[in-house]
Amino acid sequence: MKRPGQGIPHSTRHRRAPRRGGERGAGVMTLGALGVVFGDIGTSPLYALHTAFSFRHNAVAVTPDNVYGIISMVLWTITIIVTIKFVMLVIRADNDGEGGILALVALLRRHLHGRRAGAVVTVLGVLGAGLFFGDAVITPTISVLSAVEGLSVVNPSLGSVVVPVAVGMLALLFFVQPVGTARVSWAFGPVMLVWFVVLAVLGIPHIVAHPSILVSLSPTWAVELMFRHPFQAFVLLGAVVLTVTGAEALYADLGHFSASAIRRAWFVVVLPALALVYLGQGALVISRPDAVSNPLFHLAPGALQVPLVVLATAATIIASQAVISGAFSIARQAMRLSLLPRLTVRYTSRDQAGQIYVPALNWLLFVTVVSLVVTFGSSASLANAYGFAVTGTLVLESGLFLMFAVSVWRWRWPAVVLYVVTIGALEVLLLAANATKIIDGGWLPVLLAAAVVVVMMTWRRGNAEVSAARRELEGPLTDFLTSLGRAPVGRGPAVAVFPHANPDTTPLALVSCVTDLQIFPDQVVIVRLEHCNVPHVRLEDKYVSEHLDSPLGALIRLTVRVGFADPPDIPTNLRQAKDQLDLDIDLAAATYFLSVLSLRPSRTPGLRHWRERLFLSLERNQANRTEAFHLPPQRTVVLGEELHI
Repeated sequence: MKRPGQGIPHSTRHRRAPRRGGERGAGVMTLGALGVVFGDIGTSPLYALHTAFSFRHNAVAVTPDNVYGIISMVLWTITIIVTIKFVMLVIRADNDGEGGILALVALLRRHLHGRRAGAVVTVLGVLGAGLFFGDAVITPTISVLSAVEGLSVVNPSLGSVVVPVAVGMLALLFFVQPVGTARVSWAFGPVMLVWFVVLAVLGIPHIVAHPSILVSLSPTWAVELMFRHPFQAFVLLGAVVLTVTGAEALYADLGHFSASAIRRAWFVVVLPALALVYLGQGALVISRPDAVSNPLFHLAPGALQVPLVVLATAATIIASQAVISGAFSIARQAMRLSLLPRLTVRYTSRDQAGQIYVPALNWLLFVTVVSLVVTFGSSASLANAYGFAVTGTLVLESGLFLMFAVSVWRWRWPAVVLYVVTIGALEVLLLAANATKIIDGGWLPVLLAAAVVVVMMTWRRGNAEVSAARRELEGPLTDFLTSLGRAPVGRGPAVAVFPHANPDTTPLALVSCVTDLQIFPDQVVIVRLEHCNVPHVRLEDKYVSEHLDSPLGALIRLTVRVGFADPPDIPTNLRQAKDQLDLDIDLAAATYFLSVLSLRPSRTPGLRHWRERLFLSLERNQANRTEAFHLPPQRTVVLGEELHI
């Protein structure tokens, strides 16, 4: 008989899931990262520079000095926020291979002491997650709309089909999500590689024709523009931020691809391509100021503009994948932090823990995105909403990252001050510039984020109250076993299996058997699933049994260690455990008892009435545990208690 904590090597208990690509090779992993992680930031050249010189942002004239300054602002914003902050620093702050703002929250909650500090960290994380989900809705909407609107460039009469075609493409994108990030990325990766190569090729001839544009590589031109036109430069920041949309998804998608794959893709492919195309656009605008209306497409010769529209359409559709897969990761992290109810999570890879699919969230995003497409009808109508969610998330992530760097990495104050002065100050400026657009459309991500925050905080508070009440109803298992000798009970099923997560308390279904039904099974097996961050747990390390004595007979408490690629199939695991540990259990006669706590609304003070109804709705719509545990319905009994909240 194995005891808890014994029989499993240290490396099996604590090692991270293998996520480095192994047999598939670093190159293939890098290609996959191109298809999922960098789609959003890689399509920014389609609209960023055009937006900077649009009527709404027309704060400076199209002169060489001003163009040098704007391109310098773009390049150094990308360098500071994406290269330095995310690729070199923040991506290292992973939680067992998972990234994103809630991964930082989980890390900080393990290292910070005090309830107040933990509460502050959680609230900041919830706000950031809310903004990220807002971005996850807006990005597919505006990306696909802007791509399909290219039909109007080819033929103005096709403008009427933009919305139907956009809805169809979005439907296709969301309907392929169940096949998994891995398969999607291997399909998207080659397309994005071609896209980045085309961007670089388009920029190089114009740089050669106007080599003076290379002075934009110096940050002095950005600083000079800010001093020469301070207000105009501030307004321009609202457009410059469009060049880093998708940076936060880079961190959130860390669970889908390794940090090394993301770094290789960025430094070898994405960064050089973006630098060349932005420099090329700047050179083109200087020589042809009229090209500012659509600088990217004017980079290409006339004969190649239609193929470029087609490629751009594919690239912008792919751009949506980064935030969709990032949203799946954030949702799973929220469930682990008790910020969202239990949702069905499907692992779509057998060797990468982060590649997941969340059906409920996928279809919720789809319905919301299609609603926005039909409501707004054009990318221009959504332009002002784009950016605020991104910059808000950037600022919140920086705050949490600094807390992590100080408390875990032991950063000294000079490093903190340097981060704040460079990265933090720039992000605050970007946020302030986008805050001016709240009335004109920036309210949309705020509204979406507020809805997510309300759901998370309502679930967090309600779940905490219900969990505390449940622990009190369950009571310590040792006390329950001691009291069995005084209980007038008869014998029940031959074998009763009780799935139960808490090793220290009594399953509610077992309590109900004794107190309500006044029976005690001939043989009791309490099963606890322990989730490990490895693909599969070795058979010899998978099961730990413990025999407990009671006045009415012995009980077996079985711990089943499951990897992320192992199905939480309780009957199958019981059969394997019986053979592995030589347990005397007649599984053919087993009845499965699920513990349930039926919640009823209460008029007593607590959650406000509308939040109470929201929490009860969330609780009722959690994933079905009978299906999750693969229990036979005809031999599954649901027992428990009723609780008024």
